[in-house]
Amino acid sequence: MSIKCVIVDDEPLALSVLERYISQTPFLELVEKFTNPVKAYKYLNDNEIDLLFVDIQMPDLTGFELVNNLKKKPVFIFTTAYSEYALEGFKADALDYLLKPIDFPEFTKAVNKAKEWLEIRNEKNSLVEAGKDFLFIKSEYKIIRINFNEITYIQGMSEYVKIHLSNRKPIMSLISLKSLEAQLPASMFMRVHKSYIVNLQKVNTIERNEIVYDDGTIIPVSQQYKTQFQEFVDNNFLL
Repeated sequence: MSIKCVIVDDEPLALSVLERYISQTPFLELVEKFTNPVKAYKYLNDNEIDLLFVDIQMPDLTGFELVNNLKKKPVFIFTTAYSEYALEGFKADALDYLLKPIDFPEFTKAVNKAKEWLEIRNEKNSLVEAGKDFLFIKSEYKIIRINFNEITYIQGMSEYVKIHLSNRKPIMSLISLKSLEAQLPASMFMRVHKSYIVNLQKVNTIERNEIVYDDGTIIPVSQQYKTQFQEFVDNNFLL
């Protein structure tokens, strides 16, 4: 497959590096590049692309503002010289985050991930069936059974979900978080953020308004879902 790419970066050198890397990757096609994010915003709203490389710190319009205001978001990868933006980048549903100066191995790893996601989307994968204790999910040309008690948490990423499991690698599928939530037992799973559903049986540590897992993963409990989650905690709190 050929993946149509756009680069948005106000630094000519960084733009040149990405342009060279794209030219060295057979399945990538650079269709446009911009140093001006406002011009890029207009182009992206008028044209469909597959993959966007976008800097975060830019004049007039930041990378966050650009992607958040697009009518239809492509798969996007943030590029920046500032590592402190990494967490915010992933919260914005970025597929990946490349720290400048970008090296080719890291670039290759990120675009291979993008290729995998786009192949999933083109196959129109979706939820197949939910049973009493499990569900079937289409992922990467396969139908995979997932037992509910395997699921630690589910992460929504634009049109996709990433199901994090306790005993094997995460599974991605082309389905909205809202659609998947409707198939899950409410007694076992709870939405705690616009981008996260957690398995309540797997919640072991809560610090302030965050769920902390043993591997260091932190999931925020947003204000919208705080009351419901607090009720769960209070109902199971041993005085």
